Amino acid sequence: MSRPLVPAGDGFVTPADGSRPPVPRAFLWDDRTLVITAVLRAWRSTKTDRGDTYLKRHWFELETACGLKIEIYYDRETRRGAAPWWLYTVADLR
Repeated sequence: MSRPLVPAGDGFVTPADGSRPPVPRAFLWDDRTLVITAVLRAWRSTKTDRGDTYLKRHWFELETACGLKIEIYYDRETRRGAAPWWLYTVADLR
């Protein structure tokens, strides 16, 4: 089950290049701050509606300073006021 993430602090790990959202340097997740140290990979997922294909989500596999590998996504269909960033999986790298 996905959990909402809140961007924290200043700065981004990736640039705002217009093709995907910039990944914030840190996220708040429950009572923890996840500081991002590396982007391991990035990809996109689409959906088809009435014969047209749309970009649905931007996915990122990230490494954190506390030794976690997290998979997150940015939901392009987020309703106003809802969190666009979501935590999908968490794994310990140690």
